[in-house]
Amino acid sequence: MPETRRPLTDIDACVFDAYGTLFDVGAAVGRCRDALGNKVGPLVSLWRAKQAAYSWIRSVMGDYVDFWHITGNSLDFAMSHLGIRGEVLRSRLMELWLRLDVFPDVKDVLGGLKEAGLKTAILSNGSTTMLTASVRSAGIHHLLHQVISADAARNFKPHPDAYQVGVDRLKVPAERILFLASDAWDAAAAAKFGFRTVWVNRFGEPPEALPHKPEYQISSLKELPALLGLK
Repeated sequence: MPETRRPLTDIDACVFDAYGTLFDVGAAVGRCRDALGNKVGPLVSLWRAKQAAYSWIRSVMGDYVDFWHITGNSLDFAMSHLGIRGEVLRSRLMELWLRLDVFPDVKDVLGGLKEAGLKTAILSNGSTTMLTASVRSAGIHHLLHQVISADAARNFKPHPDAYQVGVDRLKVPAERILFLASDAWDAAAAAKFGFRTVWVNRFGEPPEALPHKPEYQISSLKELPALLGLK
């Protein structure tokens, strides 16, 4: 577990990355197992890796397109690499991003944070359309104060502009925002920006060799209330 540098207090808002933190992308792609067979796992891994890589590359190049476009480009590469074909299957896979389910721990934790008077929000590279659709489909819209997309910055995380959108929209200082992400790189970049940070390491991944470590590491959102001193 990363070294704790400061107590986790004075938090006004809990802000979550979407994919892998709240939404279970792997389970969604698993709905296509009838067509993908044993390629479900490899497709998820490669698709997600290319999503991240393409978003970072476009940020550095200054050539922004929204995350729906990047998701399609990433899927095209992954399908080609794995020898998966079919326009109908491609459309089916893309549509999954509009109706993702949340992990089992999400609704209770978000509800508890809201009852405790904390602001709750999503801050994601996902496009506004993608995020809004999945939030509605999963039935968590009433548990969130804001759904914030990097669209507003026209730059993807880990660029500081993307994190700044969260500060601007919530009207809460960065040091009073707790940011939670399932990707260690996202938590590290958010810590560099100035957020308090928690790495939600759902799958037991080793830590990244990056500076600006998250203050806490948890394996489930069920551990979050205790970190905040909530019952």
